[in-house]
Amino acid sequence: MSLQAAALLANSGLEPDTMSTVAELDAFYAEFGYTGRRDGDRAELDRVRAVRPALYELLTADRDAAVELVNAMLAEAAAVPRLVRHDVWDWHLHAVEPERDLPVRIVVETAMAMIDVIRSDEMSRLGVCADETCRGVVLDLSRNRSRRFCSTACGNRNAVAAYRARQAKD
Repeated sequence: MSLQAAALLANSGLEPDTMSTVAELDAFYAEFGYTGRRDGDRAELDRVRAVRPALYELLTADRDAAVELVNAMLAEAAAVPRLVRHDVWDWHLHAVEPERDLPVRIVVETAMAMIDVIRSDEMSRLGVCADETCRGVVLDLSRNRSRRFCSTACGNRNAVAAYRARQAKD
């Protein structure tokens, strides 16, 4: 869930920007089940928007670079992993207190999720959109590892272009 949230947030910084209002941040917070401190103001939105480049860099890095970024993110936040249980979630890891700023929690939760990706050598699950006009993050959770596009819009645009190219040949 943390990686899906991070990919969506990283991609929200691409054109068109899809995280520009507090209402959009509210929807993001609810969709991905974040808990803990929530300021709900423009300043918090601006701080969340400011972490998007770091998330994008992490999600598109190679394995060795991802290790360096994860370690730096966890050190900067003084993250200390601990088991917690809350709401509908059974025991799981958190590495920062729920009172910490939302952008810090987002970065740390993403870094913690990346630990599993790195350790299991699954970096191929992350990539950049195959659409030549897009540089969105692709998180491929499919069983057959076939996801190539960051969104349905990019996939459809390429399918239409391929169809038109085939029709032009006939």
